[in-house]
Amino acid sequence: MSLSIENAATIVPLSGDGPIRGEAMRSIEVLEGASVTIDGGVVASVGNGAGGGEGRAGGGEVAIDATGCTVVPGFVDPHTHLPFFGWRADEDAARLSGLRYETLHKESGGIFRSQRMFADAGDDEVLSFAMSLASQMLRKGTTTFETKSGYGLTIEAELRQLRLARRLAGAVPQTVVTTCLAAHACPPGKGEGEWIGEIAEQLLPQVAAEGLAHAADIYVESIAFQLEHAARLKTTTDELGMRMRMHADQLEDSQSGSFAARWGLQSADHLNHTSLAAVGDIAASDTAAVLLPGATFTLRQNKKPPARNLIEEGAIVALGTDLNPGTSPIHSMPFAIALACRIYGLRPLEALVAATVNAAYTIGLDDQVGRIMPGRRADLVVLDVPDFESLCYRPDHDAVLAVVCGGDLVHVAPGAEGRVTGDLRREANG
Repeated sequence: MSLSIENAATIVPLSGDGPIRGEAMRSIEVLEGASVTIDGGVVASVGNGAGGGEGRAGGGEVAIDATGCTVVPGFVDPHTHLPFFGWRADEDAARLSGLRYETLHKESGGIFRSQRMFADAGDDEVLSFAMSLASQMLRKGTTTFETKSGYGLTIEAELRQLRLARRLAGAVPQTVVTTCLAAHACPPGKGEGEWIGEIAEQLLPQVAAEGLAHAADIYVESIAFQLEHAARLKTTTDELGMRMRMHADQLEDSQSGSFAARWGLQSADHLNHTSLAAVGDIAASDTAAVLLPGATFTLRQNKKPPARNLIEEGAIVALGTDLNPGTSPIHSMPFAIALACRIYGLRPLEALVAATVNAAYTIGLDDQVGRIMPGRRADLVVLDVPDFESLCYRPDHDAVLAVVCGGDLVHVAPGAEGRVTGDLRREANG
């Protein structure tokens, strides 16, 4: 079965290989009046114009009329905390009244509260909750996302969360990769070094043996762990053939952004307090700088990452939602893109690159997703805007008209059903 997306006002294919840096992030080829053909779950062709000629797309058994629309690769969310269970709206209200996040954490709120909610919920409850969120993400155009542990805080509970993440991956249309974030908080009654030792010696070898995660992560802050703990886990992940990531410089400048770059970590995420001196280290490395404006927005942080410096100096800049129940209850990549442009100063095309190609690099899938290219997995989003800049211009407009995931038409917005012709139109959900 084949599918075509026809007569788009613009298509942003992001063709090429590897992450995109610096000036190239905004010097992006945009095709006008173009179409895409999909066959067997992969992109078959991308072409300009309605005329014939080699490489012209069109003529699929199912067709989407994209007149007046923009077509982009499916969004890749490289940083979420799924699967979790339950929300913490009252804590948000408390922060809006002046209570600091650090205070909630020290009073056994925050991560510890989510740990308790996760422990009290059954497996099916957690999976149902997470699947609902994954479905909402899909309707907003997210066709690939990362999951994490970190709400278990015991060896068995972390393994439970990772196994539920694997079940989630098997139950949703999206491509899913998983990270072990056992070093999210120190369990009560344990010392930081003791817990890191258990993670390194007991948990990660089992995680690797079962194939439960592709990477490990650590939260480096004064309320959590230190760089010496990150070094310990990096040694272990190297031995196990796993990648290493880091929550870096979110609440203070701990030099963790620079550490991540110098030690060859796959990513440094947040970076709100990263110094300009550290920008050079990150830019000179292959460590992705993952920006998470949802957390900055939710926590009302005045301190923002040096996003423009990172881009101008040539860092690999990626973008995610940080979907979690406490500090970023946000599932929409279009909203994260709009926030990145409004509060971090990214240009729209830079944000698109960060939310697709560079996000895919961050989670080790840059050879599979994040681009519209012949032979690549067919993940695409049809946006009801004439150009990508308009997505950021109208941040409250739900612009996602249709979503294709793995070559399947998985979502058509209500009222847009008339744009779909062919036998599969009944299978697209609204």
